[in-house]
Amino acid sequence: MMNSQPRKFTLWMLAWPIFIELFLQFLLGAADTLMVSRISDDAVAVVGFSNQLFMALTTLFITVSSGAGILIAQRIGSRKNEDARTIAIIAVKVTALIGLVLSLILYIMPTQIAAVLQLPDKLLPLAKVYISIVGGSMILTAIMATLSTSIRSTGNTKGPMYIAIAMNVVHVILNYGFIFGEFGLPQWGLTGVALSTVISRLLATIVLLFMFLNAFERKINLADFRIFDNKLFKEVLKIGWPLAVGLSAWVFSQLVIFSYIAMLGASELAARTYMNTLESFCFMLGQSIAMALQIQIAHMYGAGEYRKAYKSVFRALWIAELIVLMNAFVIYLFGGKVLGIFTKEPEIIAMGVSLLGMNLVLQPGKMLNMAFGNSLNAVGDTRFIMIISLTVTTTVGGLMPYVVGIHWGWGLLGIYGCMIADEYIRGVLVWLRWKQQKMIRRAEQGTAGQRESITATGGNASVAKA
Repeated sequence: MMNSQPRKFTLWMLAWPIFIELFLQFLLGAADTLMVSRISDDAVAVVGFSNQLFMALTTLFITVSSGAGILIAQRIGSRKNEDARTIAIIAVKVTALIGLVLSLILYIMPTQIAAVLQLPDKLLPLAKVYISIVGGSMILTAIMATLSTSIRSTGNTKGPMYIAIAMNVVHVILNYGFIFGEFGLPQWGLTGVALSTVISRLLATIVLLFMFLNAFERKINLADFRIFDNKLFKEVLKIGWPLAVGLSAWVFSQLVIFSYIAMLGASELAARTYMNTLESFCFMLGQSIAMALQIQIAHMYGAGEYRKAYKSVFRALWIAELIVLMNAFVIYLFGGKVLGIFTKEPEIIAMGVSLLGMNLVLQPGKMLNMAFGNSLNAVGDTRFIMIISLTVTTTVGGLMPYVVGIHWGWGLLGIYGCMIADEYIRGVLVWLRWKQQKMIRRAEQGTAGQRESITATGGNASVAKA
């Protein structure tokens, strides 16, 4: 009989530090948006557009970091701590290399990339500044993501939370200084915001690295970064590449949607950027539960607690749905006033309020999708997520917004309606897949086969001995 999981792998113990970290990231984004709005709505549009681009490009190293995170949790669950340690080291090295390549591309070609993605010409000078500086530090983003994921997968979700607190404080202070010329800093506007982002990420990466070196049972030394295990890396890729392809389909659909919105105008682009800030607040606690659920289920799955893993999702889902709906409703009630803090343009505020009404419908579908999608990822069923992302997200979430929003002339509301349909269709499909219990039953059969083999071997040995 398997022992119950350690207390640090309970859903609440995993989720609350992740929530605080996400909440601080939200505050960081809100502070960014609020401070940048003091420069101009055009600057806000550029930051929102650029962040979508950066998010799309992170999928290139998510292949390794996410696959590694799932395997680390599974290996720790099955008490193979040395394997977990080796996987983490490999992941950091590979993602750092990918991040370096992305940094060089974004630093050298910021204007060309923004132009290809249909950013309005008047915004290109601002985009050149922001993309070249923040995009040029993608190596830090890559390393941070992998270090945080590896540390969380060991059950330590508090460490990344503390670092997020410090990073937010540094970032907000530097933002204020660079935008308004305070604390003896030059008044550099959007350039200062970009530099503030890079500096805070650099400091966070350094601290995360020290925490990472002590994250496993046996301390990691710098000499250990020479380690590379082909077999373990193939396992990471086996889980990670479908995960990354599926995620990239969604992220690139969001990037394409931003390019559609850019066709509508700078006001619509600014409205969507403000909306992103409020929407992220709605989903923070739900997302933290979904992320914690993935770590917990991967650990249970690795420990052989298959039935427990299966049932855990349903208990967590209803709590998360209620929380997400309550958050969305509160934001809808006060959304107009909140938007008024960011901008005084009546047109932008009106568009934002309309989107907040639709957000009430979006969030439950998004939670359904995240809960079961993360659970499937945790047990290694990442190819199914990839298939539905490539089919549903690229059509309903990527192509249909152009037809409905641009071709049919329904504008921003039509585009958002397609985003809602995408979340619900994928949510229902991953729910049905989880109900089939394919990976759970396969694992149970494998465990039963191993027991029979051990019993048979033991029986034969007894006969031979007699």
